[in-house]
Amino acid sequence: MTRVAAIDCGTNSIRLLIADIDRGAGDLVDVVRLMETVRLGEGVDLSGEFSQSALDRTFAACDAYARHIGSAEVEAIKFVATSASRDVRNRDQFIDGVRERLGVEPEVITGDTEAQFSFTGAVRSLGRVIGTNTALVVDIGGGSTEFVRGQVSSGVAAARSVDIGCVRMTERHLRDDRPDPDQLAATIADVDAAVASANDAVEFGAAQTLVGLAGSVTTVAAIALELAEYDADVIHGSRISAADVTFVTQRLLSMTRADRARLGVMHPGRVDVIGGGALILDRNMKAGGFTEVLVSEHDILDGIAWSLA
Repeated sequence: MTRVAAIDCGTNSIRLLIADIDRGAGDLVDVVRLMETVRLGEGVDLSGEFSQSALDRTFAACDAYARHIGSAEVEAIKFVATSASRDVRNRDQFIDGVRERLGVEPEVITGDTEAQFSFTGAVRSLGRVIGTNTALVVDIGGGSTEFVRGQVSSGVAAARSVDIGCVRMTERHLRDDRPDPDQLAATIADVDAAVASANDAVEFGAAQTLVGLAGSVTTVAAIALELAEYDADVIHGSRISAADVTFVTQRLLSMTRADRARLGVMHPGRVDVIGGGALILDRNMKAGGFTEVLVSEHDILDGIAWSLA
């Protein structure tokens, strides 16, 4: 067993996984799995740089994660930064702050590398369910969405990262508490264009199974499953029909943020952006003609951990 610490720092949240991995047996056992909504990418789409308040929130989370890592006696650490960190002018300020707190250099990875990690994390946990099918893995983040086609046995065949995510779409278009028709139309046009470019590169039609990852997808699943509270064990491996995804998406987009916050499965840090994330999933399923999505609680974070073992 190798004990590792993986950190995924995205546009909306920063997450820590400390895990024991046995590569020979193919086992990953959680020791610690944490998430903090820090909204590092807040305003980046418009300003082109991290705000000081967003950096402060992120560094506070890094301080807390450093304490967990220090007490867990890990053998290796990897800190990965994704969409928001690729786009900003003041990236060095972020990198220096992370290095000071965690003693490691953050890796600002490309969209293609992000897609590889997402695929690994998903298929290692759902390999038996996917079987010999070709899977399209879709990881909907805060600033970008990764589309990856491949098989459990042979790995990634094609991948594309596009600049649509739940935070980016909310800041760009869905600014009102309850979006108006013009805002919805603009969001759909933006999402459809990005999904079409991903389809051209990845060929959705070559996949038999759609696998959905990350908080937007798992929250949509939790609502579709009518859970009273969030239950990762029930959500992982669930299959949500295209009709249910459309219904939940329309419901979320018609609700006020206060109404969303009252849903028992809703994380407070996702209340204002879940509509955009749900819409990305819905439009992806329509574009690919998928009748259902297989939901995974394991994603890029797990893929990062596997890369250390």
